[in-house]
Amino acid sequence: MNRKWFAIAALITAAISLLSVASCGDPQRLVSITVLPATETFGASNIPVIADRGLQVQLSALGSYVHPPVTKDITSQVTWASSDPQMFTITSAGLLTATGEVCGTTLVSATLKTNSDASGVSSSGAAVVGTMSANVVCFTSSGSGGGSSEPILTVNFLGSGTGVVASSTSGFSCASTAVSCVDSFPSGTTVTLNATPVSPSTFGGWSGGGCTGTGACTVLMQSDTTVTATFN
Repeated sequence: MNRKWFAIAALITAAISLLSVASCGDPQRLVSITVLPATETFGASNIPVIADRGLQVQLSALGSYVHPPVTKDITSQVTWASSDPQMFTITSAGLLTATGEVCGTTLVSATLKTNSDASGVSSSGAAVVGTMSANVVCFTSSGSGGGSSEPILTVNFLGSGTGVVASSTSGFSCASTAVSCVDSFPSGTTVTLNATPVSPSTFGGWSGGGCTGTGACTVLMQSDTTVTATFN
């Protein structure tokens, strides 16, 4: 009889041991990614979008795991991406940079592939994604009124080609992919613009602001001025 109870006890002990080993054998699993900051905004309505060029913020990716529950910094492990590279670029290390070309909102994602889906079912290549919103405020006014606002220079683009318009007398620079760029200058400032096509495009010429031809476009900023560059 004692042998019978001894055998039963041995079986129970073995079962408990197997369950314990199985539990410990569960792989640590990533279940979610949180991107910090969750939102970031650059610029203001009275600041030309181009003035936001080069503004940066470092993003972080925090991974939430189970078995056991823990949160880890996985910034260097995720794949970063910007939904609008014309507005924001982002490095593999999570450094977000405004291009100064486009305003609006961009969704930035951090993705990490795992060997299981969210339910724990094996699925080679399953991905866990976290996102944040990056914003550039659109330029709407150079000031609050009262007649003290600086003249605004607007550069528009036409044609099917691509290129860059930059000033040799100021920090103004704008790519044709932006469709339109604006900047403000103190009254009386002389701004010289040069157009550089991106091969195989060609520069078709200027219009507006008193500029014609394909040479440099020089404007005297005494009032709001609009010039158009055509790339073919």
